[in-house]
Amino acid sequence: MYKLIAIDLDGTLLNSYGEITKENEEAITKAKKAGAKIVLTSGRTNSAIDNFAYSIGADEYMISGNGAAIYDLQKKKTIFNNYLKKEKVLEVVKICEENSMYYNVYTEKSVITKSLNFNTLYYYSENQKKPQEKWTHITIVDNVNEYIEKLNDESFLKVTVCDGDKSIFQRILAILKKDETIDILEVSHMSRKIVKSQGEEIPLEYYYTEITNKDVSKWNAIEVLLKLLNIDAKDVMAIGDNINDKEMLENAGLGIAMGNSDPIIKEIADEITLNNDESGVGVAINKFLNN
Repeated sequence: MYKLIAIDLDGTLLNSYGEITKENEEAITKAKKAGAKIVLTSGRTNSAIDNFAYSIGADEYMISGNGAAIYDLQKKKTIFNNYLKKEKVLEVVKICEENSMYYNVYTEKSVITKSLNFNTLYYYSENQKKPQEKWTHITIVDNVNEYIEKLNDESFLKVTVCDGDKSIFQRILAILKKDETIDILEVSHMSRKIVKSQGEEIPLEYYYTEITNKDVSKWNAIEVLLKLLNIDAKDVMAIGDNINDKEMLENAGLGIAMGNSDPIIKEIADEITLNNDESGVGVAINKFLNN
């Protein structure tokens, strides 16, 4: 039996409406009762992951910021981090401002932004379906640079850059790639999500990249956990759909791609399950839990 199951959130555990299906929840409960540790691994902030973790009983550890931090949910503290330095965050913010790009800065506690659009609009829509204590914290400010300068909180997980125009987006990507002290997530496809407003379904489609400190990855964070828990990599099942899940799926004992995955992820995965609107996570766990 697999001893640790690492599960991505968006596009994987969550369906297009940002919800965990009953089938996924039941499969996770079954795996946990069998003795497997469930670890949610996401690019989100802690406040945007922990409510999902608690709701399905995955309440031991979680990985945020694509591997920038590991949080102990029992002790309520960060036990590992590879944060971006404030100076580097300000450099990226300056580049985005000069090129009129939409961006957000993620700390462990909040997403800092100038307005609601793209990913932050999705989080805002998601919040409307939850009690306030389970919201993803979004901090809207007029001047991100000044706000960050005054912050004492140094837990900068990542900077996300978004745009609906591919050519404009690729231009900023080329500029950011010149900095060898950071890692740039290579996402070739558009992010596609759905938000509900006044009974209507509104599609959100945009190109994005994520900037983290050097050597940040979900798998590197998982390796830290494996040493702590004395678990071998061959005893890990990893489930994901996007480029930030690539190393996780390549190095786990069993790497499973969602049916809606990026083509690159499908190519490197050991198995492919159903998509995130068909409870692909639950199907995979039920099928492969016992090797």
